[in-house]
Amino acid sequence: MEVIVNQLADLCSLRDRHALDEAVVRLLYLSSKGAVTAVRLFRTVGDADDLRCLTCAEFDAKKMAPVRQAGWKDWRDLPPLRQFPARQAVRNQLHTEQVQGDPCVAVLPVGEVLPVVSFLELESAQALSADILRVVEGIARVYANLESLLDYGEKDALTELLNRKSFDGAFLKAAVEVSSDDELSHVDRRAVPPQDAYWLAVIDIDFFKRVNDNFGHLIGDEVLLLVARLMRANFRLHDQLYRFGGEEFVVLMRCSSPDDAEVALQRFRLRVESHAFPQVGNITVSAGYTRLRNDDTPGAAFDRADKAVYYAKAHGRNQVVSYQTLVDTGEIIEEAEIAIDVDFF
Repeated sequence: MEVIVNQLADLCSLRDRHALDEAVVRLLYLSSKGAVTAVRLFRTVGDADDLRCLTCAEFDAKKMAPVRQAGWKDWRDLPPLRQFPARQAVRNQLHTEQVQGDPCVAVLPVGEVLPVVSFLELESAQALSADILRVVEGIARVYANLESLLDYGEKDALTELLNRKSFDGAFLKAAVEVSSDDELSHVDRRAVPPQDAYWLAVIDIDFFKRVNDNFGHLIGDEVLLLVARLMRANFRLHDQLYRFGGEEFVVLMRCSSPDDAEVALQRFRLRVESHAFPQVGNITVSAGYTRLRNDDTPGAAFDRADKAVYYAKAHGRNQVVSYQTLVDTGEIIEEAEIAIDVDFF
């Protein structure tokens, strides 16, 4: 019991979501005293009529170290939820489902909101005893509470997109991946195929002040909520969506080419343009984007994308503009980047 209490204390100290996911599956495995052979934490992603299972963390006796699927994986490559009856059953209920078999499987819901989005799955040689189930269900509740606290600190209160405060950490993780890819490609750039890259896009609602002035701030807030909803429907599972305040939104996405980034942003622009906003009617957005560079900083990348947005707004609005295209065509002159980054906060 002392070991479990100490590990729970360690769990409660974590503020990184990936580290928290990995720690909880390790704790569940160790707390079972050998009864559990594998633990998985997964979330449902995808369309409502085609839900898939993304493994966020996994721990078993063979690996003895937590592993997870890449967050940028195409959700259509993930296994469908319909292939797992126990997971489907738990999605619409708030109690544990045990399935006899080889191995036996216990699926626990995470949180107390239906439909369930996150699950914990435990494999064992025999069905788990009532005592072990009480322990793992208690740990699952602690984990759900910690997730809620992270959401409270990392999400915008109005739109529930990620907030500006959480951007730096996500950016630096992406920058590490960019640097790793860059090192691999140094062997022979002509022989190595292009790596997926991260792209930072800044999106701004056109003439948003007019919405607030003409219809009031409550309607303005409704517009922001609907734009956020359209963002979640338009972008992919692994695209990280932020509200930076006011009418400004940011997308951090991983794409194989600038064309893919352009297509995703144009698709969103057209979706907003064609959407009928209650009382307001139609609105438009302008977007600018840039590729993350080796040794990039949040301030430098944001500044490049922001310059592209400024250009879009100064040249007609309701368009998507690439920073690199502006430089290549001579529309703007790229200045030498200052080594000292801008502190957003």
